[in-house]
Amino acid sequence: MISLTLIGILGLLSLFILLALRMPVALSMLSVGFIGTIIANAYKFMAVGMAEDQAWSRGLKVAYSNLAGETFEAASNYNLLVIPMFVLMGNLAGVSGMSKDLFSAAYRWMGHLRGGLASATIAACAGFAALSGSSLASAVTMGRVALPEMKKYKYADSLATGSVAAGGTLGFLIPPSGGMIIYAVLTEQSIGRLFMAGVFPGIILTLLFIGAIYCVVIRNPTAGPRAKRFGRPERVTSLWRALPIVGVVLITIGGMYTGFFTPVEASSIGAFLTFVVAAYRQSLGWQASKAVILETMNATATVFLIIIGAFVFIPFMSLTELPAQLVTILTSLPIGNIGILLIIVLIYMFLGMFLEAIAMLVLTVPVVIPIAVALDWDLIWFGIILVIVLEMGMISPPVGINVFIVKSIARDVPMSTIFRGIWPFWFAMAAMIGLLILFPQIALYLPQAVVGG
Repeated sequence: MISLTLIGILGLLSLFILLALRMPVALSMLSVGFIGTIIANAYKFMAVGMAEDQAWSRGLKVAYSNLAGETFEAASNYNLLVIPMFVLMGNLAGVSGMSKDLFSAAYRWMGHLRGGLASATIAACAGFAALSGSSLASAVTMGRVALPEMKKYKYADSLATGSVAAGGTLGFLIPPSGGMIIYAVLTEQSIGRLFMAGVFPGIILTLLFIGAIYCVVIRNPTAGPRAKRFGRPERVTSLWRALPIVGVVLITIGGMYTGFFTPVEASSIGAFLTFVVAAYRQSLGWQASKAVILETMNATATVFLIIIGAFVFIPFMSLTELPAQLVTILTSLPIGNIGILLIIVLIYMFLGMFLEAIAMLVLTVPVVIPIAVALDWDLIWFGIILVIVLEMGMISPPVGINVFIVKSIARDVPMSTIFRGIWPFWFAMAAMIGLLILFPQIALYLPQAVVGG
């Protein structure tokens, strides 16, 4: 016999079938959410004795009302202004050469060490992540700059490509992370608190990545030979060239953390300052400006459409009571909170092998957040764990999106070689999750110290 729970399960199956058929994530969620809302409401109306034709008519009206209302709510959300502003900020930084300056500074200070160029790539990715908030932008930008240098010094292809693919994922964790913004909107958490919570995990994960490179070159010194040693004047000059990007990050992110700016104001000021630097360097010609605007509009439209799809799909899931059923099942298991958390993490690792990070986030939030609330988990801390697990999916075979991005740059490197190079970094992410489970204050200390609560 049909039930609301069965309707929810069939809706999820339909969604995964559409995704397997390569239908866009946003349109898949919109379709399933809209049609599922019609069916679920019609079932509820018929269950209370309403005639079948009237029940279907009422169900259709509710679905249309939900579609219009949720679309308007998502599109008019003031906090979502940070997305186009930070995307614009990252694109301007790329076209102005600020990203190249950042890698150049890291290269001159770290390149002479074993694995130094790979470590410099990780450090530069972390710095660029603080401007762009995008893992794909970090991987593309730093890949184009760093891979030729590592090839020049005969780095192992696996280490070179693996460090770029993994370093790019830092854009999903280090503020201003696009993933955190979407998580905050979907779970009604503070974007500023999430940004603060990502600072220490981002720094520690960056150091763990550099530690992973060190372990690789200790085991195989030929994988990361030493590069040229630069003198002090050249190092100081490189820092001077990188000063604009450091200044923009300190003003925008620092102003937000001190409460001088809201996240929306910080994103706007950051975009303006990056524009000033790009204009001063005379790097905004007609073609460059056109590319920046189109890339920003394309990325923003994609994210907004996904959020709108999520806003239509999430009420459907709530209507079917499927999340509540899962909460009851999981909380009844005799494995404790840590056991339930590990199950969720393992499920995310599995899904990350097939789904893109943002798609997986918006699909799973309506299911896992009720579980987190029922178990009284801090949603800021839980959000940081989710973001890191989603990062792992970005480099996990067979559909690690960052691996394909790196492959598009290093066309002569086999996919198997790139995937072989990501495993040290994958295990570094797993270690970071373990640290967050053991020491939640890594994520919670800064938001509690600055904001309180």
